[in-house]
Amino acid sequence: MASETALNPPLGFLRRLEDGIGVAALLVMTGLPVLELILRTFFRTGITGSSEYVQHLVLWVGFLGAALASREGRHLSLSSGITIVPKKYEGLTKALTSMVSTAVAASLAWASYEFVRYELESAAHVGGLIPVWMVEVILPISFAMITVRFILNAGDGRARAIAAIGVPLAYVFGFLLEPYAADLVWPAIALLVASALLGSPIFVVLGGAALVLFFSDFVPVAAIPVEAYRIVVSPSIPAIPLFTLAGFVLAEGKTSERLVRLFRALFGWMPGGLVVATTLVCAFFSTFTGASGVTILALGGLLLPVLLKGGYKDRFATGLLTSTGSIGLLFPPSLAVILYGVIAHVPIPDLFIAGIVPGIIMVTAVAMYGIWQGRGGRIKRTPFNANEAWGAIREAKWEIFLPIIVLYAIFGGVTSLIEAAAITATYAILIETVIHRDLSFSRDLPAIFVKCLVMLGGIFVILGVAMGLTNYMVDAMIPMQAASWVEANVEDKIVFLLALNVFLLVVGALMDIFSAIVVVVPLIIPISQIYGIHPLHLGMIFLVNLELGYLTPPVGMNLFLASYRLDKPLMEVYKSALPFLIVLALVVLLITYVPWLIIGVD
Repeated sequence: MASETALNPPLGFLRRLEDGIGVAALLVMTGLPVLELILRTFFRTGITGSSEYVQHLVLWVGFLGAALASREGRHLSLSSGITIVPKKYEGLTKALTSMVSTAVAASLAWASYEFVRYELESAAHVGGLIPVWMVEVILPISFAMITVRFILNAGDGRARAIAAIGVPLAYVFGFLLEPYAADLVWPAIALLVASALLGSPIFVVLGGAALVLFFSDFVPVAAIPVEAYRIVVSPSIPAIPLFTLAGFVLAEGKTSERLVRLFRALFGWMPGGLVVATTLVCAFFSTFTGASGVTILALGGLLLPVLLKGGYKDRFATGLLTSTGSIGLLFPPSLAVILYGVIAHVPIPDLFIAGIVPGIIMVTAVAMYGIWQGRGGRIKRTPFNANEAWGAIREAKWEIFLPIIVLYAIFGGVTSLIEAAAITATYAILIETVIHRDLSFSRDLPAIFVKCLVMLGGIFVILGVAMGLTNYMVDAMIPMQAASWVEANVEDKIVFLLALNVFLLVVGALMDIFSAIVVVVPLIIPISQIYGIHPLHLGMIFLVNLELGYLTPPVGMNLFLASYRLDKPLMEVYKSALPFLIVLALVVLLITYVPWLIIGVD
């Protein structure tokens, strides 16, 4: 941020160094699996330890990205777009929440340092070459950088001084108050919740809760970075940054314009054809970017004028773009599906297959609502023109091939999931830089990589600390206790499913989908097993409810992103999204109560 580089030139150098290391790590992550595939296919050889290198590069990409997200003030928080304190107190509120955030980040830095210190004695090497502690050292470094940035970004000199109190506060709480640990749990949790409502990032709340709970049980807090390391270097996790990179590259180029032209040419002649085109374009992008909001941010400014020019009312167009911001969540290569498979231990290809029918139903429901809105000749249509359709197909032919490549790579048995993700990212880069030349490799790509790193950092720091919290709950047998309580008090499966829908809707409105997967899935799996719910069916119920939660007032994330990108008052976005919320809620109920749509049997 400007506030950093304005302090002195070395911080400007640090910014460039961070960006350079992050971009290099993401480039190597992308290139290594592709090179491995080429060597294996054509030369029947490979790179020793290639998969281990890629898995551990995720740690650097994710946590260096977290430091960048702190620099840019882009960590996910519950209070985005909400002001709940009078304006004259906003400065003080930010300083106090920065103090809490600083205390948690400093504690996580210390916990990570302890973790790395223990690992110095380990004989483990990444790829048989690099000592594992040399990779893990990014954890304490990144949390230390986050700590400093919480202080620097707190505001003026007084606000920074208040924020800096978080560092000695962490020491006092972690060392001097250890004998009173059990008595401090609920006051500390209450402080974290209040801080979250006032603006602290989600990872601070989850990480702080994990620290407090481990502290109260006298468990070394190094258990949190241990779990962060374990989840981030999981074999399937590298697919998330690679598919995300592909989505960012496509969004920053002119792929959206080519796809809009293509779908308008193919569907513009029919009633509601423009809505069908919009829904399909958003579905295409949100398969790569998931529920991150990138689709709304990237396409909102392009598609809103197109819809208004086509004769749709402003409220309808706003609601459509808000509701389709994550409409492709169930289709390959959805990041949320990949993470759900990792956490729930369900085969990821099976989840993708299970999501095809529910995903098509969700897209169709929104499109049909648009067709109904376009009835009676009130909306402009574009007569079908074979020459225009053919020209649009030719212009977008490289994008048309992309889903085919993804599906073949994932389900064809030729490549691993990571190689499929790397191929997708490489293909997207080649489309935009070499074939269409919308982007310059040297001028545009580094900035796009940094944007991607910032978003990945916001996600992975949440995943890491949330995994620590989940580990505590599992060790405390909370999922088993919850399952026993539900079994004793809820006899009917239908009632349980309805309660699950309501619970997940609230979770989706309050948490981002990635932290919700890590924290909530281990809780509901044991309960669902009592009622004989198929794992694939549970996965679809979970994901579609979380998607719906993004549209649920008062704090559904898509609502805030649409308000920001489309420059609309938040209350207006609420009203615009309501009809689509009802349509998609009916689809969620259908998916919940008709399991054969997913698993083929009732």
